[in-house]
Amino acid sequence: MFLDVWAGRLPPVLPWPDIGRIAKWSVSSYKFGFGAECLRDGDPDTFWHSDGPQPHFITIEFPQKVAIQKISIYLSWPQDDSYTPSTLAIRAGTGPSDLQDVRMATLDKPDGWITFDVSSELDEDATSFKPVHAYVLQIIVVANHMSGKDTHIRGLRVLGPIDDNAAEDDPFPFVTPAFKMYEYLR
Repeated sequence: MFLDVWAGRLPPVLPWPDIGRIAKWSVSSYKFGFGAECLRDGDPDTFWHSDGPQPHFITIEFPQKVAIQKISIYLSWPQDDSYTPSTLAIRAGTGPSDLQDVRMATLDKPDGWITFDVSSELDEDATSFKPVHAYVLQIIVVANHMSGKDTHIRGLRVLGPIDDNAAEDDPFPFVTPAFKMYEYLR
């Protein structure tokens, strides 16, 4: 699996759009003051701190089906030691009850932003990975370094594909703001 590592503390400038802003975020457990909001605040000094039995997980629910290309996660083994995740499982589906494993990531003493594809399925050209289309994405901390029990994640971004070609196949694309409001049935 290809992992792109960015050693800076601030999120790297990436070409993929951050689609996590439209989702509802929840976590399996947290210590007071270290909840899901710390994953998205852009401050590398704050972090989600789990507080409960393993496995720990982050659930991201979108209001509509979205294409998910990559995940960018900020971990700091030098700061967090045994609280640092070493194995992550990524699941996706239409709801919490039908999630399927789409990717496993093994990390060795990570320090910085790590960006990787959500899917393990190659596209038709076999040059890149296909995006995963889902309503729900779940990141599960399967194991921590040194068999730690709780976990720290300092930042997380969910990234969509760079180029959505769906409008090219549509003879009547909804592109103006007036039409965009009628693009989906509610």
